[in-house]
Amino acid sequence: MKGAQAVVECLVSEGVDTIFGYPGGMILPLYDALRGDKRIKNILTTHEQDAAHAADGYARASGRVGVCIATSGPGATNLVTGIATAYMDSIPLVAITGQVDAQLLGRDAFQETDIVGITMPITKQNYKVKDPKKLMDTLREAFEIARGGRPGPVLIDIPRNVFNAEVEYVHKAAQKKKLKQPDVDFLICVAEAEDVMLAAKRPIVIAGGGIISANASHDFIKFIEKYHFPVATTLMGIGSVPYSHPQLLGFAGMHGKKAANNAIAAADLIIAIGSRFADRQTGSLDKYTKNTKFIHIDIDPAEIDKNIASAIGLAGDMKTILRLLMKREAQTSLDGWWSRIENWRDEYAYDYSVNRLTLPWALHHVAAVTSGKKFAFSTDVGQHQMWAALHLHIDTPRTWLTSGGLGTMGFGLPAAMGAQLYYGDSRRVIHIAGDGGIKMTGSEYYTIARLNLPIISLIVNNKSLGMIRQLQKVNYGERYTACEFDYDMDYVAYAESFGIAAEVVSTPDGFVDAFDNAMNARGPYVIVLDIHRSFVEPMTKGGARINEFVDFK
Repeated sequence: MKGAQAVVECLVSEGVDTIFGYPGGMILPLYDALRGDKRIKNILTTHEQDAAHAADGYARASGRVGVCIATSGPGATNLVTGIATAYMDSIPLVAITGQVDAQLLGRDAFQETDIVGITMPITKQNYKVKDPKKLMDTLREAFEIARGGRPGPVLIDIPRNVFNAEVEYVHKAAQKKKLKQPDVDFLICVAEAEDVMLAAKRPIVIAGGGIISANASHDFIKFIEKYHFPVATTLMGIGSVPYSHPQLLGFAGMHGKKAANNAIAAADLIIAIGSRFADRQTGSLDKYTKNTKFIHIDIDPAEIDKNIASAIGLAGDMKTILRLLMKREAQTSLDGWWSRIENWRDEYAYDYSVNRLTLPWALHHVAAVTSGKKFAFSTDVGQHQMWAALHLHIDTPRTWLTSGGLGTMGFGLPAAMGAQLYYGDSRRVIHIAGDGGIKMTGSEYYTIARLNLPIISLIVNNKSLGMIRQLQKVNYGERYTACEFDYDMDYVAYAESFGIAAEVVSTPDGFVDAFDNAMNARGPYVIVLDIHRSFVEPMTKGGARINEFVDFK
């Protein structure tokens, strides 16, 4: 068969049922092979960046490898932001790009770009396939790398002549994987970790996105319940523990809940699981680590001691490590520690009483209405993202989709689309974006309308780049520059131009009615929230300890 058809067969053998992309001359052989194939949904997006984000959203929601395709030159380079987003958040992704014929490489042919060189720092691995005989093995290896160990994106660049070449298709051989058994030295480290855990008077666990990547939430919850440890999550770890779990203190970090940040600051032991100690999580490293011991558990050995010098580092399969750590009997009482934590919870409980529409109040209402029902949430990046992390109630892994490490504005809408295509009728996606980010990838409303995806989209219209404005208030003496939108945009008309029902609200009662309308709608629905400019609280001070907060009064 032709190389392009062999690619399709390989994708099917890897369990791929949906791909996202945009055509161009060098990728057309693959599009031709996909034509009429009922095994794979071929989703045409409005932009290649959106194809990458949609594949990313599909991967986050499903736990499978997301797939996006694009042509050479600008098509390939438009994928870069989406690939980098997946790389920073450890999302399994395979990007397939068309390339000029192999004999033209290096001659500056039309739309030739060295996408392999460009993406080398933001992929786990990348390939340029010049030999048709290596095509299938390369594709299968790419999927193994993308999903194996610490997940991440892989790019395969395929010249057009390889797509058109005749190849002999070989079916994928069945493989059985065995987990490596822990050696004696590792078991000694586990025993040391248990000793440190049981000796701690003020322990806290930080749950990172690695728990979700490893599908280890069940084992993690058993672990924290066995030892009655308090838990805070990172931005990426939201959903690893149900919001309603009594031991969960909530999201921690730069804009984290005060009770969670206070507990981390006062802890004598921090057990970080699937977290890389990013700067927005820790604040000042010197102050974060003072008088505190650390146990760091991660699939990636390179993360151990990278940002924090750990007392004990355990690198490997998370489920295996958690099960090993649960073999010891719990003997320590943490009643005094929990009493302090409960006092912080009471002291810093959020007051949702309002006299005007605010996003925290609106998200609290969304959380109440969707509680116990099948929903997922996708956010863009900015103030609304932090408010969502603080005020939504996420009870299930893989139902919180957000760009963490790269902080990619425009991520939310195409990611919601990818997730909704995975969920189908089983779960509905609620998308939240600011009026800045929606201008970047809002054209994807076209695809959402064309496919009649039942996404509820909340556009937060405060006529500003809210987080930029907040940083300029705190760090630049309120010298607001390039962050305020003085020219009005009609977001309702924008949504309606794609054929999507939409309405604008400016009061709490108006939002309640609009959200009811959205819940009852069978197709996509857009609600524009006209709100006053304000600031996300809490916010930690720059260069300070994690429980030292900016006073916005």
